[in-house]
Amino acid sequence: PPDHPLAPLLRSSPDFASTAGLADALLHPNDRSYSVPQVLEFLGRAGLVFGRWVRQAPYLPWCGALAATPHASRLTAMSAQAQYAAIELFRGTMLRHSFIAYRNERPSVRSVDFGNDEWLDYVPVRLPDTLEVRERLPAGAAAVLINRNHTYTDLYLPIDAAQERLVAAIDGQRSIAEICGDSEDRAAARGFFERLWRWDQVVFDISRLGRAIAS
Repeated sequence: PPDHPLAPLLRSSPDFASTAGLADALLHPNDRSYSVPQVLEFLGRAGLVFGRWVRQAPYLPWCGALAATPHASRLTAMSAQAQYAAIELFRGTMLRHSFIAYRNERPSVRSVDFGNDEWLDYVPVRLPDTLEVRERLPAGAAAVLINRNHTYTDLYLPIDAAQERLVAAIDGQRSIAEICGDSEDRAAARGFFERLWRWDQVVFDISRLGRAIAS
């Protein structure tokens, strides 16, 4: 029936596009589900270190409807691992966890950090599945940014006209400092580019910092 819990999956999941996929998804004898804590525990046992979620916005307390709840400030005070576990429970319908992990003997990988001035040298790169919507906008918004890979309808980022100009200037070549120039409020720009990253609108090429890797 249309209200069966499997009904949305039948419409959206690639697992149900074939008989073999259907059997693998529902009847595989060795298949099991993993919660966020179980994923992190599994990585530890395998000698791996968690890097990031491929699409991180659904797991972050700064993104989506959760940011407007009384729980948000308490969640942001928790460790990252505790945040992920709590938000998985809050959302309740995560079908899969896609993540990047590293071998624990690998040299330390530089991560994105807006706590110092290195962010000015980050080169933002728009993700191919992001888009700008200009219809039925919230008050004061010039556009709304959406990542089409997000399955949660609360994960949309309204931007004003000044922020839209910054997004339009992203070309995958210029650093944030070069995009902003001398006319932008650096504190406002830092907060905005961090939001773009958290909301899966951009990744950063940080090779200018001496390590050729994008985070």
